[in-house]
This record gives sequence, C-alpha cells and structure tokens, in this order.
Amino acid sequence: MMDDVIKDASARMSKSIEALKSDLAKIRTGRAHVSVLDHVQVEYYGSEVPLSQVARLAAEDARTLTVTPWEKDMVGKIEKAIMTSDLGLNPTTAGAVIRVPMPPLTEERRRELARVVRHEGENAKIAIRNIRRDANNDLKAFLKEKEISEDQERRGQDAIQTVTDERIAEVDQIVAEKEKELMEI
Repeated sequence: MMDDVIKDASARMSKSIEALKSDLAKIRTGRAHVSVLDHVQVEYYGSEVPLSQVARLAAEDARTLTVTPWEKDMVGKIEKAIMTSDLGLNPTTAGAVIRVPMPPLTEERRRELARVVRHEGENAKIAIRNIRRDANNDLKAFLKEKEISEDQERRGQDAIQTVTDERIAEVDQIVAEKEKELMEI
C-alpha cells in the first residue's frame, strides 16, 4: 500500500520530467531541429492537422530545415502555415521541397529564451512538489485510517522526499543543459 503510493508518485514525477523535455524541445536554439515545427498546424481537407502528418520534416544542415509534402497541392498551404506561425520563419519553395532557413539568434533573444527555459523548469519543479504533497497526504490518510503506523508513514515520507530530490536535481540538470545549448554561438 505504501509502496504503491511511492511508485505512483515516482511515475507521475517522471511524466512531469518528460513533459518538461517535450516543452524544451520546442524552444529553438541556434541549430535547426525539426521539433521547432511540432506545433505548426496546417489546414488539410477542412481540418487543422500537425505539419508532421502532411509532410516529411528533416534537418538539411545546421541552419536549414526541409519540408517535403506528401501531396504536391499542399506546398502553398504548408508554406503559409509556417509563415503565419509565431516562429518568425520565412520558408522558400523549390519545386515540391520547402526550405526553412533558421536565422541566427541575437544575444537578447538568447537571454529571453534562457528565461523561458528557467520558467519551464520552475513549473516542472512545482508539479513535482505538488505530486510529493499529494503522496504525503495519501500517507497521512492511511495513518488516520490506521492502515499504517507512524513509523511507516515517516519512512514513506522520507522515501518520497528522496525521490522528489532526485527528480528536482534532474530538472536542474536538464535546464542547465538547455541554457548552455542556447548560449552557444
């Protein structure tokens, strides 16, 4: 019972870290990476779908992404969707292939993105701490129902705190790596 609470808390904390990694992958660094285009939506037969479902995305080199639509008539719609997104990118079309050059980041923009990264990291830490609070409340409820002893509750809280400390250290490491990557020229 107590082990289930700890396992559940650990699993939920791991999901918070995965969500952080996913969010940070969308933050653009100096290098071209296809995850930058993950949230771009394209109109496809009357509905909005992710760009990756209507085209093949690839990094041609360190500063250029290529988008190859599955259908030739989608070229214009994809180009328009990339231009109107909040990414500030200007794609160019060469036949059926759309090239998206990634402009170099200014120092000011790098600092701005570093602040965003730290904010995302702080949100992940808050989520992890909320999971810890929920798990500790579950243990207190078990104690109140006399399903576990006070010693077991204390050991459970210590185990949950250990897992929490590990996950928060992992978040700090991920954020530091992303900031370092952002500040590289």
